[in-house]
Amino acid sequence: MFTGIVEHMGVVSSAVDTNEGRRLAVDVGPLDGIDVGDSLSVSGVCLTAVAVDGPVVEVETVKETLQRTNLGELDTGSKVNLERAMPANGRFDGHIVQGHVDGVGRISAITAEGDSLR
Repeated sequence: MFTGIVEHMGVVSSAVDTNEGRRLAVDVGPLDGIDVGDSLSVSGVCLTAVAVDGPVVEVETVKETLQRTNLGELDTGSKVNLERAMPANGRFDGHIVQGHVDGVGRISAITAEGDSLR
């Protein structure tokens, strides 16, 4: 489970298509405590860490995930929102989110409002 609160923006260091889907390597920067088998929200999608090498965490997607998200559009250098899974005994600052995505929406307009975008 996740809170929906982005902890860090990571950078995709590699994106390789596989027979099953896609393998992404993401530099998670200062996020620590991620081990193989842990869940990691990558741009809102719950994925499992399959390899960890320092600050680089590798995750794999299946074709269904690529059809229902924008993860298939990511390439080396793409920025992604990251959130570690919420510990069962921890405090959460947002709301409970599973990270299971049903589809992709399209932005129809962007309007600047001060330092924010709507």
